[in-house]
Parts: sequence; structure tokens; C-alpha cells
Amino acid sequence: MRATGAATPGSPLDPTASVPATVAVGGAAIPEATVARLPVYLRALTALADAGTTTCSSEELAAAAGVNSAKLRKDLSYLGSYGTRGVGYDVEYLRYQIAREIGVTQDWPVVIVGIGNLGHALANYSGFRSRGFRIVALLDAAAGRRGEEVAGLPIRSFDELESVVAEHRVAIGVVATPAAAAQEVCDRLVAAGVTSILNFAPTVLAVPEGVDVRKVDLSIELQILAFHEQRKAQAEGGAARAADAAEVIA
Repeated sequence: MRATGAATPGSPLDPTASVPATVAVGGAAIPEATVARLPVYLRALTALADAGTTTCSSEELAAAAGVNSAKLRKDLSYLGSYGTRGVGYDVEYLRYQIAREIGVTQDWPVVIVGIGNLGHALANYSGFRSRGFRIVALLDAAAGRRGEEVAGLPIRSFDELESVVAEHRVAIGVVATPAAAAQEVCDRLVAAGVTSILNFAPTVLAVPEGVDVRKVDLSIELQILAFHEQRKAQAEGGAARAADAAEVIA
């Protein structure tokens, strides 16, 4: 059994949690850190395309993605040669190639388990469908929620999990339950045939080999930001004290 880790500083989706250091794509091994940046490049390319940009340089794409151009060129080299010297990248073509590599040119059925405030918000998030993820079912253990509609879908009993997974061939499950229920939900998802889990519960999940888990913990991200804010405040305080001391000496 493997356990997922906490989020890496700077990203709520831990690129090292319950995944190998490299991922085989098209027979080639791609570093997991590169795989984690591909969706960022895809988002940047989509924004450029929406703005009417047809070609862009590596510097322009890197700036839009928030990385340096050398890292971007290295990342894209794992996928193939898609740029033209002196011209740059064809935005639409590169966008399609990255989308194909990460699997979002096809439709991925997703089930969300736990329709509390967070699950409700996730179900209403329109960005899933536009990125190739289709929410097929909302499941909750609370009998009082049955039949309630969220984003056009009825909340169904968690007992229907196995039939939902089989009917829609679900490979991705989202856990948005309280921590105490998360492992049991995870076990049921895995037993039903789900092999990828997005975990929003504030706990570590143990999964067998062959199952990938991505953990999102917003409270950890806030704590990381608080750490940096504290360090900045301490540095500013130290600078102010040094300035005061300099004035006294003068």
C-alpha cells in the first residue's frame, strides 16, 4: 500500500504524491515535474489562442505560463519538436499536441463523493467540462440529500457507487468527504475499479499499486503563505531596526 503525501510548497497539487519520478508517454520517460507543468502550458496556450495569437516564441509562452524559457523548451522537448526556429510555436497546433499528450482530447467521466459545501462547489465548477472532464454522478451518504439537484445532477446514494462506476466506466473519483470517511470512500472507489483519485479530504490516503492519488489541501497552502508573510515581516522588522541603529550611531 502507498500513502499520499502533503502538498508541495507552491502547488496545491503535489507533483510527487503517490506518483513515480518519471512517467512513460508514448514510450518516452517524462519527468513528473514536467508532466505537472503541461496543464499550465495548455492553459497559457488557450489564453493566447482566445486572444487571437496564432504564433508565439518560447519567451512569450514561458512568460504566459510563469516559467523561464529554458525550462519550457526542455519540457516541450520531451514531447517532440513542435517549434520552428525564427518563427516560434503554432499556438493551436501546440495546444492540441499537449492536450493529446495529457489525455484531455477525450472525455473523462468523473464521480464526486461527498456533496457538502466543497463537493457542491466542485460540482458547479464549469472548468471541468471545458477541460475534458464530465461529472457523471454526485454521491453522498446522507439520506436527506437524496434527490437534491446540484448543477443539473441529482445527488445519489453512496451505495450506488459500484453501479455508477460500471455504467459510466469511471476511472477518476473525487473525494470531498470529511477526513474520517475518506479512507473508506477511497477503498470503495478502488474496489469498484477507479484508478485515479483526487483527494480534497484533509488526510493521507493509502492506495494499492496502480492507483494514483493527487492531494489538494488548501489549508496547507495558506499555511505556506503565512510562513512567507512571517518571514517578510521579520526581514522588514530587521531592516527597520538596522536603520534605527544606524541613525543612533550617526
